[in-house]
Amino acid sequence: MGSILSSLFGRGQTVANLDSETFEKMINEIDDAVILDVRTQDEYKTVRIPNSILIDIYKPTFLGEIEKLDRNKTYFIYCRSGSRSHHAAVQMQKMGFEKVYNLESGIIQWFGPVENN
Repeated sequence: MGSILSSLFGRGQTVANLDSETFEKMINEIDDAVILDVRTQDEYKTVRIPNSILIDIYKPTFLGEIEKLDRNKTYFIYCRSGSRSHHAAVQMQKMGFEKVYNLESGIIQWFGPVENN
């Protein structure tokens, strides 16, 4: 019965929004952590969290790229201010990803290490 209701009414997705300190701590503690940057290529080139994977939410291939990801891993998603990554996290939950975390204020409030080109 639960799965029928879930499919009819959704799972009541609530994205876990994390501050910079908690986001960084969890990335370092969770063995299967994957860091997703959902900004544009130009934004990614300017500054990014090390070891992040770029999947631009504005590209028409976004959902197809997300579909290829391992649903068993833990995903830490960020963008510039937390809005695009929040929408990406909600979409991922709808697609069956259970361990999804959003960097609440985006990279503009990120206090951990960064890299750039």
